[in-house]
Amino acid sequence: MKALVVYDSFFGNTEHVARAIAAELGAEPDVALRRAGDVDASSLDGLDLLVVGSPTRAFSPSPAVKALLKQIPPRELQGVKVAAFDTRIAVEDTGSAILSFMIKLFGYAAKPILKRLAGKGGQAIEPAKGFFVADSEGPLKDGELERASEWARELARQL
Repeated sequence: MKALVVYDSFFGNTEHVARAIAAELGAEPDVALRRAGDVDASSLDGLDLLVVGSPTRAFSPSPAVKALLKQIPPRELQGVKVAAFDTRIAVEDTGSAILSFMIKLFGYAAKPILKRLAGKGGQAIEPAKGFFVADSEGPLKDGELERASEWARELARQL
C-alpha cells in the first residue's frame, strides 16, 4: 500500500492528528506525511490512499489545502481511495448561539475536502471526520489522538 497523508496546521493540532493517522497507517516509504504546501500533483502518482486534513477556518479548509485541491487535475485520483478530516471546535463548545447557527449552516472543513477529492475521481472510503479542539488554538481534546488512530485503522481495513 502506498499512502499519503497531507495536512495543513496553524497551531499544531491538525499536524498532531495527521501524524497519528500516518503512524497508524505505516512507515516511510509506504506512508508519507506532507504539509499541503509541500505537495503537488506529481506527489499523487501511484497512490492507493490519499488522506487530506485541515483546520477549519471560517467554516472552510485552510488556504493551503484549498490551493492543493484546486491544482489536482480532473480525474487525477481515479482508482485512489480518499479520506478527509479536520480539526474543529464542537458546536456545544462555542458558547455563542450565532456561531453555533453559522456552524450548522456552513459546516466544517472535512466535508468540502472529501467532496473535492471525490470530484477529482477519488473513491471516498469513509465519511469526512472531525477531531475536536478545546479552543481555537487548541489543544486537542482528550482522546482525540486515539480517535485518529482508530479512524486510520478503519481506513487501512478498507484498502
